[in-house]
Amino acid sequence: MKHRFKKLSCCLTALLLLLSVLVSCTPAEETPENNHVDYAASVTLDNGAPTLKQEVTVKSYIDGDTTHFHVPASVMPGGVLKARYLAINTPESTGKIEEWGKAASNYTKFKLQNATSIIVESDDGKWNADSTGDRYLVWVWYREAGSETYRNLNIEILQEGLAIASNSANNRYGETCMAAINQAKSEKLHVHSGAKDPNFPYGEAQELTLKELRLNVTSYDNTKVAFEGVITKNNSNTVYIEEYDPETDLYYGMQVYYGYSLNGAGLEILSVGNRVRIVGTVQYYETGNTYQVSGLEYSLMNPDDPSNIQKISDGHQPAYVAITPAQLLTESVSVTVGEEVKSFRFAELAIYTSVSMEGLQVVDVYTTSNEESASKGAMSLTCKVGDRTFTVRTIVLYDGEGNLITESYFRGKTISVKGLIDYFNGEYQVKLFSVNDVTVS
Repeated sequence: MKHRFKKLSCCLTALLLLLSVLVSCTPAEETPENNHVDYAASVTLDNGAPTLKQEVTVKSYIDGDTTHFHVPASVMPGGVLKARYLAINTPESTGKIEEWGKAASNYTKFKLQNATSIIVESDDGKWNADSTGDRYLVWVWYREAGSETYRNLNIEILQEGLAIASNSANNRYGETCMAAINQAKSEKLHVHSGAKDPNFPYGEAQELTLKELRLNVTSYDNTKVAFEGVITKNNSNTVYIEEYDPETDLYYGMQVYYGYSLNGAGLEILSVGNRVRIVGTVQYYETGNTYQVSGLEYSLMNPDDPSNIQKISDGHQPAYVAITPAQLLTESVSVTVGEEVKSFRFAELAIYTSVSMEGLQVVDVYTTSNEESASKGAMSLTCKVGDRTFTVRTIVLYDGEGNLITESYFRGKTISVKGLIDYFNGEYQVKLFSVNDVTVS
């Protein structure tokens, strides 16, 4: 009898093990616990709806919830619609850098880059501007290769947990938006996960962009910050760094003083042409009456420390954006800051960025002669284009054989230059760093 019970027990154990294996091999979609819904596919683009629709192509990718699209001039004067995605608010990646911000931005870019067709749709019968008056609130639909149907990217971003709600219930797809948000929360995806973003460099510094820093530089005085950009010049223990912002179609720059705190691998990171991550403290530079970043660190023993400067890539070139004297001296630009459009002097925003100017007539030259100055031999060239007069300032220049360049090289000549916008003696100027960056005729 005992032997029979023992045999029966073994059979029951084997049966239970078999059932366990069968359950574990059941596809996830067949288990009752998996109730995931593809809400982005549950809504359809209704061509009969009384909304405005336009097939578009991408002009520039801004971030997770903003894209600039090419449209006919009949839709938007100038042929560009600056789209702000309805119902979603992705973490920042163009101002202050926030957790999951770059993930959201990369997700949107990937979906649109691989789309065979993109359509934007208004929420009602007109194109509605957001609070800035410069961007328009739209639904973005995209079609993938091999598919005949369009997916709603706004809702897809919500269901991926890459955005929080932004008036998500108060629109034509509100019920679906809220369901997508609630599902992402229940599945603990990305911004709802409570987990750390694996691509976010956690540290003491405030993560931001050069655009954010330049637009609000006084707010970051004595603050440790981190940002990315391309090294364009290196002179007197200072590098100059710039970064393009597609939303404003402008370059933003900063001077970064590294002093004598770096050597070896640290200095190599700051080579001209490298794209780098700078970590340092914003400080007011009284001599130049401008701001700079200093206090850089690099530990060879711990290169991945978020407090370190880091090289991202190499082989980049300065932009050398062509500008006019009017831009340098007087012109203003309008930039959206948060939810407000503000006006700035162009030169104020473009300071320390690389520019080019052509056809400058040199009408006067002043040479620094102070024996005690490190700038002895540097020149200020008074240049004229039409009725505009401004200054091109040089460092001490030498020709290819090591001979000092003097006033006679420039005086009375017409020149074209490549340099950086600088601020000196109360005026914006172009600063020239090499004789190779000037053409004399």
